[in-house]
Amino acid sequence: MSYIRVNTILRMKHLFVVAVATGIFSGTSIKAKAQTNVNLERLNGQSKSNKSLKFINSIEITPDRVASNGDTYTGAGEGMPLTLPVKEYKAVATAANNTSIEQCSALQFKYAVMMDIEVEMIANFPLYNFIEDWWATRYRYGGSDKSGIDCSAFTGKLAQEVYHINLPRTAREQFQVCDMVANEDLQEGDLVFFNTRGGISHVGLYLGNNYFVHSSTSGGVTISSLTDDYYSKKFLSGGRVKKP
Repeated sequence: MSYIRVNTILRMKHLFVVAVATGIFSGTSIKAKAQTNVNLERLNGQSKSNKSLKFINSIEITPDRVASNGDTYTGAGEGMPLTLPVKEYKAVATAANNTSIEQCSALQFKYAVMMDIEVEMIANFPLYNFIEDWWATRYRYGGSDKSGIDCSAFTGKLAQEVYHINLPRTAREQFQVCDMVANEDLQEGDLVFFNTRGGISHVGLYLGNNYFVHSSTSGGVTISSLTDDYYSKKFLSGGRVKKP
């Protein structure tokens, strides 16, 4: 398994590092959207040189070599992203004396910087592998597969595969099987409901730090924040599935 060595303590809350590091570790780049939706455009660039990437404050990202399939991955060339299979790589933050100070998977790193949380909080790997697998699948009303999926079908599939909970088909029906949860009490796995076109008409699954994953009409499967102007105005309630 290859390892990413990052010289100096990596501060994920600095926006510059976040923007660059996310593109490097996941093979994607952050794409700005309305309401600050977090969405990524998948890139297919391959590494073409042995240069490491150096940024401000002497931060240097130097990918090692050898993926599990025997391919070699080194630093990206000018203007070329480094494509790293998310499930096969580890990110190791090291101090100047090469002492390991933190270790996390690239999947943890990607979603931690996306949601501005500590990597240790990305602990539910089935959940984030599911999100990764469905990421950017387009929205389609009434859809329930990779050709297009709507919001309630997405939360239904996620709840069944990750939490082994069977939910009704529509957002309104899912709301009816939940106990209401106040914003400050939301936990990973709770549902969040919105009034986007009259009544309960949109649903997502809460992740943490005000972020939730959902199938949006504009961006497909993506992660958004409850503090976004649009969603903060449309938010109705959190919901926790009632125990049998």
